[in-house]
Amino acid sequence: MSPVPQLAAGVIDANLMRRAMGRFLTGVAVVTALAADGSPHGMTLNSLTSVCLDRPILLICISLEARTTQAIDETGTFAVSILTPRQEPIARRFALPGEDHFAGLPLVYCNHEVPVVPQAIAHLGCSVERCVTAGDHAVVFGTPRTVGDSDRAPLGFLGGRFGDYVDRGHEPIQWFF
Repeated sequence: MSPVPQLAAGVIDANLMRRAMGRFLTGVAVVTALAADGSPHGMTLNSLTSVCLDRPILLICISLEARTTQAIDETGTFAVSILTPRQEPIARRFALPGEDHFAGLPLVYCNHEVPVVPQAIAHLGCSVERCVTAGDHAVVFGTPRTVGDSDRAPLGFLGGRFGDYVDRGHEPIQWFF
């Protein structure tokens, strides 16, 4: 492994950081919210994690400038839809900044307060618990209020590319005690 060039002591170039973090395989999700005026907003994200299971909390990171972030801030609710490989076009659609992501799409709510992506492998309807500003992003902690899931495979994202997850046939690892 070659050393990572630094701009100044302790400061890493943004492109190098992007490349290094691009080595981390993630899933792909769409976060959605309704603005106070009722208009739907959404964006693709791969910064999603379960923070706590005892009292379920999840975390998403979203751009401070995004309309979706403003809608979440206005209403205190959002939903996360975890996508399948067949939903790559939806991921690409919701990744375009400034677009009307819902144009031509029916609004589907399932049992959530805000619209979700139909046929996603999981939906989580959340209330905002806390929001922290970190650089140009909002780190939003949400408490799931509604959840639905299926056992289909997820869409993956690695190095700026979408891909499929391949199950190697091993028994699930029970890594929590």
